[in-house]
Amino acid sequence: MKRRSFLKLGGASVASMLAAGSGLLTWSSRAFAATIEKTFYITDGEITQPDDVNVYFRGFSNSANELNVPGDSMIVQEGDTVRITVHNTLNTTHNFVIDGVVDSGPIGAGQSTTVEFVAGNAGTYMYHDNQNGQYNRLLGMHGGLAVMPAGSSNELYAGSRTFVKQHFWLFHDIDPVWHNELRNGRTPTTNYSPRYFTLNGLSSRPPGAPDYNDASINANYDPRSKLKGSIGDRTLLRMLNAGLCDQSVHTHANHMEWLAENGTARAEVWEKDCLYLEGRMGGLDAIFPFHVATDAYPPATGQTGHFPMHLHTEMSQTAGGGLYQFGAMTVIEFV
Repeated sequence: MKRRSFLKLGGASVASMLAAGSGLLTWSSRAFAATIEKTFYITDGEITQPDDVNVYFRGFSNSANELNVPGDSMIVQEGDTVRITVHNTLNTTHNFVIDGVVDSGPIGAGQSTTVEFVAGNAGTYMYHDNQNGQYNRLLGMHGGLAVMPAGSSNELYAGSRTFVKQHFWLFHDIDPVWHNELRNGRTPTTNYSPRYFTLNGLSSRPPGAPDYNDASINANYDPRSKLKGSIGDRTLLRMLNAGLCDQSVHTHANHMEWLAENGTARAEVWEKDCLYLEGRMGGLDAIFPFHVATDAYPPATGQTGHFPMHLHTEMSQTAGGGLYQFGAMTVIEFV
């Protein structure tokens, strides 16, 4: 089993691809385009789920000895030249694709390739492997790319509402039977039956569960996923769905400001507490405003407190078919 690791948040640099371990992003605008580089290793292994079942995955990882699911979230600027090298350590053929932007073509077993493109329109993109249709993406070969407007550090696109912080929320649903069939080179023939639901690769844990306070296991404490801020810390959420299940993202405390859907800016910004997120690579961009929680229930009495973000599909809040509150959710903390 390969080591599952998370890249710790570091300072900005134009010498290499800016990344934040699949979640929380930092960015400083600049007045020039840069050449940005990133290296991925296609690896595989097992990841233990909340019910102690080991499930097979493949991922775009940081080294040949790691398994990262999802791959690192990346952030660049319009006009940057982006150069990505992919080493395939497996004995199966794969690729690296950002739809409408770049396609590596097949990367054979044990082979490497480098793709290069100029970052175009500002927005939120998913990179993935579509060499075997949707199956490699479902096995974990996906991640997020954020393209910032040139010279801007606080807009989704030029002229959008502004934010202070930004996160990637990558949602996934997992059918271990399908994963095992694909591991053995077979095409799944059973109905898709997801038993695990993750946010940035992790499930949540309820209070009292083993390792509840472990941020490397519990999505409620994972800083890539958990929203933590003070009044005024408006947070952009770049939401992508790598799984097959449609979801409904529900934030307690305050409504989100809905800016874009599936890469298209909305003509009107609606404020909603529940947003429909399509399966099969659906995407949403919205700002969660840290203001006094007027929409909270029970009503908030101050400027601090804890609130949940969860999905409104009941199964997505479970693991293994029965562990309630071990699904895709996280915490919103006012400090």
